[in-house]
Amino acid sequence: MIVWLNGTHGAGKTTTSALVQQLIPESRVFDAEKVGETLMDIKPELPWTGNFQHWPPWRPLVVETARHVLDYTGGTLVIPMTVLVEEYWREIAAGLARHSIPVRHFVLHADQDTLRGRIEGDSPAGTWGFRLEHLAPYAEAARTWLHDEAEVVDTTRLTPEQAALRIAEAVKG
Repeated sequence: MIVWLNGTHGAGKTTTSALVQQLIPESRVFDAEKVGETLMDIKPELPWTGNFQHWPPWRPLVVETARHVLDYTGGTLVIPMTVLVEEYWREIAAGLARHSIPVRHFVLHADQDTLRGRIEGDSPAGTWGFRLEHLAPYAEAARTWLHDEAEVVDTTRLTPEQAALRIAEAVKG
């Protein structure tokens, strides 16, 4: 099984994923961003699109990596990864479904003021721009499709531990 933690930057995906992994036996965290970093290391570089998720190889490589890890280890993969483009989410979900891999898709949500405060409080100022730029696309995705495609966990007033417990309980459910 895959427990996918979606949401914008600053929602708590990375922190929560480590805590969820501790609560679900035989689980591992798979950071799908590392697949993008591998693609960014190709020399000469792939044509830059502004985001590695826009590269057509990224999505099937995430699916195949997850599939091979699960075939090797069994258990559950916890994947903390922002996916705000509906077409990309559908491509990933369909790829996992083709391999009969069940997915529990959660969105860690917080209101815009809370997200902005977390971003400005949690990260070096030099990284704020990238993270803040994703607040509006997240809000649009949440309004138009994302919240309909996932189980929403409102983290506005939850600690990461509380959010992880809710997710783990829902998965074990």
